[in-house]
Amino acid sequence: MVSSAKMSTLIFNWLLSVLSYFSIDCGAHRLWSHRSYKAKWQLRVLLAVFQTLTFQMDIYHWARDHRVHHVYSETDGDPHNAKRGFFFAHVGWLLCHRHPDVTRLGKKLDMSDLIDDPIVKYQHKFYYPLLILTWLTIPISVPVYYFHETWLNSFLVNCFRFAITLQTTSLVNSLAHIGPGGRPYDKRINPRETTAVSYLTFGEGYHNYHHAFPGDYSASEYGWSDNWNPSTAVIDMFARIGWAYDLKATPESVVRARVERTGDLAAKSPKLTMVYVWLDIVIGMFYVTWFVWLA
Repeated sequence: MVSSAKMSTLIFNWLLSVLSYFSIDCGAHRLWSHRSYKAKWQLRVLLAVFQTLTFQMDIYHWARDHRVHHVYSETDGDPHNAKRGFFFAHVGWLLCHRHPDVTRLGKKLDMSDLIDDPIVKYQHKFYYPLLILTWLTIPISVPVYYFHETWLNSFLVNCFRFAITLQTTSLVNSLAHIGPGGRPYDKRINPRETTAVSYLTFGEGYHNYHHAFPGDYSASEYGWSDNWNPSTAVIDMFARIGWAYDLKATPESVVRARVERTGDLAAKSPKLTMVYVWLDIVIGMFYVTWFVWLA
């Protein structure tokens, strides 16, 4: 059914998936989970709307689970403990009862900043009605009424989009913790730099860096102009118009000292320059548009 859908339906859903990635990366992750920058209400509303579109829990629960993951990484207190295997870290943790330590330790975290955010509070309170509107009603109705798509095709493509975004974002929990990749910043921990995950998730695969410096708004050592990181570019764009501010970046001297103390310099990737930047962009665009070309 997906292959029989109109190209306009596929492109529309691809655009929704792009917005979904940005809402997770820039919103649920870097803004609300790590407070790596601040955002005015206009940007927070946009990110909250498209985060609801992802169907990956409300912002409060998403951020709470992620904070627990960082504080108790790869222990029984980690919601998607990678030491329990690839499948569990990828999607298994969503399909079974949580370890008691996840709930017990999660209650110890300070979540007052999210409780005090009226946009997070509103989304949390009305999550399911908003979910029906943003994930089900609008994405299915638009192709039918504007592109003359069938209801069945529109529904199936919407489900396909959800499955793709869920599987690719879940790679940060699984492949970026268990798969191949260097650990240049801290070789004592499992999270690693995974290029394929960076391409698929718009810049979230620099995971060894992120666990070493979780408060960095770029979630990587390099900015968007030096390595594939569209999510950082989006934050920078909103910073230029004043909707994002107080961006936190780790000083180069601090990064260098951490690499020398706990890292593996031989595994460190260089900042890309000249033709390699353009090659990085081409590869990244191929990754993020693959399901349109496949269909």
